[in-house]
Amino acid sequence: MAGVTRWTGREVGLLREALRKSGKDFAALVGVSHRQLVTWENRGETIRLRPGNQEALDTLLTRAGIDAQQRFAALLTEKAAVEHDERAEELLRSDPHSVKHPLDGKIMVLIEEGIYLSGAEDIPIWVEAFRIDAYPTTNADYERFVRATGHRPPKHWPGGRYPDNLFDHPVVWVTWYDASAYAAWAGKALPTSAQWEKAARGPKGRKYPWGDDPTAAKCNVQDSEIGHTTPVSRYQSGVSPYGVFDMCGNAWEWCSTTTEKGRYELKGSAFTSPFTRSAPSLTNDANATMSDNDTSFRCISLLTK
Repeated sequence: MAGVTRWTGREVGLLREALRKSGKDFAALVGVSHRQLVTWENRGETIRLRPGNQEALDTLLTRAGIDAQQRFAALLTEKAAVEHDERAEELLRSDPHSVKHPLDGKIMVLIEEGIYLSGAEDIPIWVEAFRIDAYPTTNADYERFVRATGHRPPKHWPGGRYPDNLFDHPVVWVTWYDASAYAAWAGKALPTSAQWEKAARGPKGRKYPWGDDPTAAKCNVQDSEIGHTTPVSRYQSGVSPYGVFDMCGNAWEWCSTTTEKGRYELKGSAFTSPFTRSAPSLTNDANATMSDNDTSFRCISLLTK
C-alpha cells in the first residue's frame, strides 16, 4: 500500500487508531515526540509535515499488515461520510432498501432479481439481485481512495487534491483500470452493462430513468448548454425507478462488460453528448486506458445468499 498524498492531523490520528497504538508508542514508531504527535492531531487540516515526517508515515502505512490497512481505509471513509452526509442520510430515511456501504460509505440501493426489458428492442433479460451506488463516484469519494492507497489522482486535481467546488461532482479523467482499482479497494465491482441498464430503466423498461418522455431538462447533456459536470444529486426529477441518480448525462460510466479485448462498455452519456445519445439502452465503448473529462463510474455489490 502506498502513502497518503498529504497527511493531515486527522489521518495521523486515524492511522494510530488503525494500528491500535498508544500515543507514545506511535510517536516512537514515527520518530517524533509525543508532544509533537499531539500537536499534529489537534491541528487537523492545518498541519504541513516536513518531508521526513511524511516519509515516515508513508513507510509505516506501507509496512502495516493488511488488517491494519483495511481498518485505516474504513476509518477514513467513516469520517468522510460524516462530513458529506446530508443527501445520504435523506436517502436512508426515505428508502428502506437503501444501505450505507461499510467501506467507502456510499449509499447503495437494492435492485431486486427479475426480468427487465433490455436494449433498443426491449429483449427480456433476467438479472440476479444486487446493490448499486445511488450516485456516481464523486471527487470526494475518490480522494478517500487516493489517500488510503496512494493511487494516482486524476489529472485535473491541482496538487493531487480535488478542487473544493467539485467535491460532489462525478470524478472524471479516470481509466477503466482506475475505476476497477477503486471498486477493488471498496470491496465492490463495476456493474455489468445489464446491471447498469436495469438500475436505470427499472423492471418495466422505461426509455429514460424518469419515464418515456424525451425531456432533456431532466439531465446534464450537451443540449443543456452547461458545458461541465454538475453535482450528482442535482437532477431530482431525473431519478430512476429504483432511486438511482445521474443515469442519463453528466458523465459516461465504465462497466465491466467487454466489447472486444481491451475495450469496455460505457453507459449513460455525458454533458458532452447530445440528448439523442442519452437513453440507457444505447451502448458505447472505449479502450480501458482511455480517460476524459466526461468519463466516470459507479459500483455494485452482489447479495450474499
